[in-house]
Amino acid sequence: MTVYEIFSCTPTRPARGGETRFGDLPIHRDVLFGIQHMDFEYCTPIQAAALPELLSGRDLGGKAQTGTGKTAAFGIPTIQNLDYTNPYTEAVILSPTRELCVQIANDLTNYAKYIPSCTVVPVYGGASIELQKKALKKGAKIIVATPGRINDLLRRKYIDLSHVRWAVL
Repeated sequence: MTVYEIFSCTPTRPARGGETRFGDLPIHRDVLFGIQHMDFEYCTPIQAAALPELLSGRDLGGKAQTGTGKTAAFGIPTIQNLDYTNPYTEAVILSPTRELCVQIANDLTNYAKYIPSCTVVPVYGGASIELQKKALKKGAKIIVATPGRINDLLRRKYIDLSHVRWAVL
């Protein structure tokens, strides 16, 4: 992966009047409906910086403090740029903790609320691997995982990552 830009954003309140609105960006209507359903209108600084780059398909490295909107910054372009005509997993998002794994999966599910074929499956330790296997078997466009659990699933050959086009670390 080539990282074209690295930026850092400090936490600030969301932009107001005249700043970047989600509706001003080239976000697909169904994704935008999901964002609006969550009552988001304005981008945070990390979102305003990252979304145009990621929506255009560029690789990007970025960092920002907790609570600044990073999940939307990488999640919206991930959801928008998947190919929903095939059944394969196309995105993997690694999370350091199971709590964050679940939170990211819930947020992505909400952003993709109006895209029924966008299935998000969280996999993490401390939960039944059998239930996670069943969810994966039904199909997952996006897998959100902790490193240990994804390694376990790969070792057991429960997941196929050969079609992954998006990776978020």
